[in-house]
Amino acid sequence: MKKTYSWFRKIAFAEGISFLVLLLIAMPLKYFAGMPKAVTIVGSLHGVLFVSLAVAAYMVKDQYNKSIAWGFKVFISSIIPFGTFYMDKEWKREEEAVA
Repeated sequence: MKKTYSWFRKIAFAEGISFLVLLLIAMPLKYFAGMPKAVTIVGSLHGVLFVSLAVAAYMVKDQYNKSIAWGFKVFISSIIPFGTFYMDKEWKREEEAVA
């Protein structure tokens, strides 16, 4: 069971990285260097990771009886730059508590 929480945290980390790469590298390349393909590639990867995060969050919510508010915090943290990194500290404590 703890494995689900571990995967959730790993996916959240990867999603956070992809969001920053999209915002700080791919979008400037598109708008300042005329390279729209960067957003296409990174945006697609980020989209897959975002959906994966939603699925993993649902699985954690279901397995550990988390509240709707917990799921809402996951969503908000995924749309704020650095949000998943900030929340990881709390998620790590939660994961250790269920061990």
